[in-house]
Amino acid sequence: FVQITAEESEDEPLAREERADARLSERDAAGESNEGAVTEETEGKEQRDGEEAEQPDQMPASSNKPRKKKKKRKTKKTSAGETLEDNDLEDIDSLLEKIEDTNGLSQQTQSGIIADSRPLLYVEHRNLNPENELKRYFGARAVLGDQRPRQRQRQYVRSTWLTASKNTWPRYSKTGIAMQLVDARRGVQYFTFEHHREYQQVQFKFLDAVESMDPNNIVLLLQMNPYHVDSLLQLSDVCRMQEDQEMARDLVERALYSLECAFHPVFSLTSGTCRLDYRRPENRAFFLALFKHLMFLEKRGCPRTALEFCKLILSLDPENDPLCVLLLIDFLSLRAREYTFLTRMFQEWESHRNLSQLPNFAFSVPLAYFFLSQQEERSELELSQARERAARLIQLALIMFPSVLMPLLDHCSVQPDARVASHSFFGLNAQISQPPALSQLTALYVGRTHSLWKDPAVMAWLETNVHEVLRMVDARDPLVEESEHKRKMRYQSAPRNIYRHIILSEMKEATAALPLEVTSQPVMGFDPLPPLDSIVSYTRPERTNHPPNESTLSLFFRSLLPNFNLQGDVRHDGDEEAGAGQDLNQGVNRLMAAMRDMLANIQFQEPPRDDNPEGDGDWD
Repeated sequence: FVQITAEESEDEPLAREERADARLSERDAAGESNEGAVTEETEGKEQRDGEEAEQPDQMPASSNKPRKKKKKRKTKKTSAGETLEDNDLEDIDSLLEKIEDTNGLSQQTQSGIIADSRPLLYVEHRNLNPENELKRYFGARAVLGDQRPRQRQRQYVRSTWLTASKNTWPRYSKTGIAMQLVDARRGVQYFTFEHHREYQQVQFKFLDAVESMDPNNIVLLLQMNPYHVDSLLQLSDVCRMQEDQEMARDLVERALYSLECAFHPVFSLTSGTCRLDYRRPENRAFFLALFKHLMFLEKRGCPRTALEFCKLILSLDPENDPLCVLLLIDFLSLRAREYTFLTRMFQEWESHRNLSQLPNFAFSVPLAYFFLSQQEERSELELSQARERAARLIQLALIMFPSVLMPLLDHCSVQPDARVASHSFFGLNAQISQPPALSQLTALYVGRTHSLWKDPAVMAWLETNVHEVLRMVDARDPLVEESEHKRKMRYQSAPRNIYRHIILSEMKEATAALPLEVTSQPVMGFDPLPPLDSIVSYTRPERTNHPPNESTLSLFFRSLLPNFNLQGDVRHDGDEEAGAGQDLNQGVNRLMAAMRDMLANIQFQEPPRDDNPEGDGDWD
């Protein structure tokens, strides 16, 4: 097949007309000169054949002769140092975006507003690639650099949507993970990941490495199994704690690549109709890898790509939302300036999900309407409607959640006026009297989104509505008392998915408000707070981790030194005795240092002093 450019398609009708006129003129000339010599006819025929041979691109469409392929033009360097190839790539990307946006996926309403007819959680493939977002900010040349020459020399790798394989990664081979179609009903398909027997054995070794509390054991396991998903996620957390963000992000991307290579052929990322059950341990790694990946994308400055991954997580289980990404999707929508998506989600889901009962939606949706009211390209009617909705919703949010205002102003370094600061409705009593679960949601929202409220125009708009709310409070509006009753009845205890979200988000304002029953139990990065109704397909075989005759002193050593092993210190080779003794000395030294630190921090309570030191109680 030969690619036809736009210029060729425009010139083709003209070429056909010219050929038809030429044939008519030739027939007229032949009728007038019937007595011409045969040699002249032969020359005319050869001349026509030569002209047709010189113009192969103007052959009629019904001709069976193959067309000659045009030679590619050489790329010429511009003054800015960019090649025509870079410009062509940018043009192709823009054309694909226009085609995808206008391919029957949007409709125009009577008011003139372009409404998206696609499902709310529809995911676009091009928005899953952070390079596309970075290209819009910095250009293709700045993002890609010299990647193309290296990619041409690479060997063939599998094409994926979530991440792209890197040269630094080990060569991929089947890991023992597969995806199966469990059920399909009402247009929704239910899938699950499965671990083959060899992968289960690796999983057992991984659990042993985690219990050893030594990251080196996980590194050794990854050397033998470079695409073991839970090991990649756990080691990523270790690297992130050590401030190695690049390595932590790379490990999460490798885990996503391993999982995507195991997808079922029918599993679709974009349809929004494929489900995964978080209660199955095999599926949790995919949820967690997606969440960790979108957090890295948001920190990298790609909020639009992070929003697309957030929609993908929500589409996998929108009813239960195991990672509670509803507490995050509003922030990503505002950062990506996808205000229409956020307002549409609120309108479609408010009736059956009560999004207004979450502080993040109660405050972010009116903020989105306020930003829409500042867009000059909209009509005056649309701007007026957006302003009215923004004012009405922010007043409802302030009445329902008055404890948000003061921490929000404090994070924005804004001092409220005397009337607001002295009023009891927004005072300290509003924060003390709120239920524990509401305190966690409030701290999470303020710590995450306070930077979006620092705009002076936003603060002026907020101040106006705060004074309007105080007027309603002083007038004893029934809505104020009704909202107070709702706060006391609800938010007594948060569900488990909210705790899981707070732990994964690592917002210090919110983690400090977690209850004791959550903070007192160990939390593993590869499976934080597993569901209480988990569906287990295979179990780890029981094993005795410690010798049955282990003494109390050994157990005490193990509590202070997780790597302490009494049996492991017994060496039989004479060459290893020196090394064993050195390891034992180091362990004892660490133990003694820990004990000295513990004893130094012990404070004994002084006995009560006697009022009569010279009395009978004197033992001198």
